[in-house]
Amino acid sequence: MTPAANIPPALPPTHSLYEDILALLIGTLFVSLGIAMFNQTGLITGGTAGLAFLIHYTTQIPFGTVFFVINLPFYFLSLRRMGWRFTIKTFCAVALVSVFSSLHPQFVHFSALTPFYVALMGGFLMGTGFIVLFRHQASLGGVNILSLYLQDKYGIRAGKLQMAVDVVIVLASLLVVNLTALLASILGAVALNLVIMLNHRPGRYMTV
Repeated sequence: MTPAANIPPALPPTHSLYEDILALLIGTLFVSLGIAMFNQTGLITGGTAGLAFLIHYTTQIPFGTVFFVINLPFYFLSLRRMGWRFTIKTFCAVALVSVFSSLHPQFVHFSALTPFYVALMGGFLMGTGFIVLFRHQASLGGVNILSLYLQDKYGIRAGKLQMAVDVVIVLASLLVVNLTALLASILGAVALNLVIMLNHRPGRYMTV
């Protein structure tokens, strides 16, 4: 009898199309609700969404429109590095977040929101949404795709590049948000990344 230690672990089954569609809907609903809460409170976040917030706050162009448009140039890199399945799922996820972030205020309105409460709850919601998307081989594009591409092409560490972009966004946000909103936004970023760190570990949690 072959020793159990020599038996390779069974690969988890791939997700069906139905499961992927449900995951995209659930993940993007969570992320977009967190974004809607941030938007109503005047908070900001990192990555492409943070850049979209900056443009939205300074120009009053709807967040969903800005978020969708600034992600368009990154799909070419996604196709080259991640393949067409990931790219299509990511395109759908970005489109859904763009639409849902504009629809949430039509269905739910918060009369009063405390910035630090929103930072925690919104950060946890967005982090959970990201995990759902990651588990189904999708993302929200933008800086994440660019950093992975530059890491492969030029050896630039993806984590360092993303951190540098987030620092620039936070510094730029000083021009459009007050100090309280900035501190709450930093707390929100910590909450979001905490969820991801705890639930998205290679070797512990499989992504299929």
